[in-house]
Amino acid sequence: MSEEKEVTIYDIARHLNISATTVSRGLKDHPTINIKTRRKIAEAARQLGYRSNTFASSLRSKRTQTLGVIVPRLNSNFMSSVLAGMENAASREGYNLIIAQSLERADKEMDNAQTMFNKRVDGLLVSLAYGTESIRHFDDFFSRKIPVIFFDRVAVHPESTSIIIDNHAAAYQVTQHLIEQGCKRIMHLGGNMALNVYSERLRGYKQALRDHKIAFDEKLVLTGNLSEDFGASTAAHILQLKHKERPDAVFSANDTAAVYCMIALKQAGLSIPKDIAFAGFNNDPISKVIEPNLTTVNYPGYNMGQAAVNTLASHLNGETSITDTNTIVLRSELIVRDSSQKNIPSR
Repeated sequence: MSEEKEVTIYDIARHLNISATTVSRGLKDHPTINIKTRRKIAEAARQLGYRSNTFASSLRSKRTQTLGVIVPRLNSNFMSSVLAGMENAASREGYNLIIAQSLERADKEMDNAQTMFNKRVDGLLVSLAYGTESIRHFDDFFSRKIPVIFFDRVAVHPESTSIIIDNHAAAYQVTQHLIEQGCKRIMHLGGNMALNVYSERLRGYKQALRDHKIAFDEKLVLTGNLSEDFGASTAAHILQLKHKERPDAVFSANDTAAVYCMIALKQAGLSIPKDIAFAGFNNDPISKVIEPNLTTVNYPGYNMGQAAVNTLASHLNGETSITDTNTIVLRSELIVRDSSQKNIPSR
């Protein structure tokens, strides 16, 4: 039995007694075709069973109308909001997204990059994995002038654009807030310092201490993967310290580690924030579930996702060059909650 013949724009044109050019433009919502005609074309296409031949179209235009997205993890509230913003902007700009997660592994990120390259994505959006220390696996994109946008966890490259918040300023603000609450031994929980987000948050923390004449103590900086286990093990470490060596505040580079450290310390009988104040980063939902609620830094993932796609689309449409703007900085906000308020007047 022969296969059913594929419906073409010429079939729709004959059905409506209009030109194939009008049908083609109408299916693309071209503004030169009035809305009434566009609706007739869309309805005829649906009735006749027309399917757009995106493969043939991509061969003609040398575009696939797809954008690759590589993120560390999909099960993150922040990343979910980023992807929602990307989906919204991509739909508006006429692109589809191919999304992959690196699971925080540099080797998987390399595989993802190769897959995206082989799928001929028009551009790439990347938030780097925890273990990434080199971005050479994106060289194929750079050499072929395929635009790459890094967001949140970024790497500096002359042929890319980075979309970030001012992590240094945000961390400075958190640390200063804790100092204003009377805290002097502030522990910082950080991640891989090869990544901008963690190195800049550490730098902001250290700058705030320096500006407030508090000596930096390397023993008060712990680095790890900022997971639930890391938060719990940090609590065990704090409990092993002599009372005079214990921190009177903890500033974590994410909310997860802060919350699980709080839970373990509370179970051990410590009072928060009386015995030890806490602040996190990201404004994850968990920050409003823990008691007391966690002081944190909010930065809108949805806006970051939209900005990333809009910037990439602008490059692809020839409106801007990838090197016109190497860094776009979005706003962040310190949200003060009960976990850090010791009710000590500011000095």
